[in-house]
Amino acid sequence: MYTSNIALVGREELFLKLLQNFLNKQPSVQCLFTAKSEEDLKNKIIDHQVLPDVIIIELQMHPRDGAKIAQWLKKKHPKMHCIVISSQYNAALTGYILKSGANAFLPKEISPEHLLEVINVVNEKGFYWQQEQIETLRTQIKTEVPKPNFVSNTLTSRETEVLCLLCQEFTAREIAEKLFVSKRTVEGHKENLFAKTGARNLAGLVFYALQHGLVTNEHIAF
Repeated sequence: MYTSNIALVGREELFLKLLQNFLNKQPSVQCLFTAKSEEDLKNKIIDHQVLPDVIIIELQMHPRDGAKIAQWLKKKHPKMHCIVISSQYNAALTGYILKSGANAFLPKEISPEHLLEVINVVNEKGFYWQQEQIETLRTQIKTEVPKPNFVSNTLTSRETEVLCLLCQEFTAREIAEKLFVSKRTVEGHKENLFAKTGARNLAGLVFYALQHGLVTNEHIAF
């Protein structure tokens, strides 16, 4: 069984220790370290030879909030997945959290068992959204996603097809089988999607698809 390497970032030492103890008792995850600040996180990433697959970050950090830290992580370590948690969770913040590059946004009161499930989904699929978050995004998205400096960012019909399947959490291999193409071809379509939409990760692609009416709530896998 593959073990996911986890790091925890937050201000409350008791919360970090309790969560670390729980995670280290689970066969599917291992908590590499905890960090109390952004600077502490940066130093520990440098010090550790093995890097986290998933970093769980508290939103209420100082001086920069957890979303800003997630944004930095996505820029410096794009393969790391970020889960932002908050004791003042509000689904209306979903758009803000998502634009930072985070892969999931959860209330701090989430049960440890549910959090473990989310960690596994994020590590395997690339994102985890709750139904209320999808519905909120559908009603609150007003601004366009960043557009790269391309002559045209219009998606081809095949790219749109791949995007819709990604929103349903199909893997590149599964999409290749459905479309009767190679996995390498699907990966090429994914790279084009990232370039054309300006998305940082799979969650960003879903955000783009919702924003542009390419998928509906029913198409999104939970």
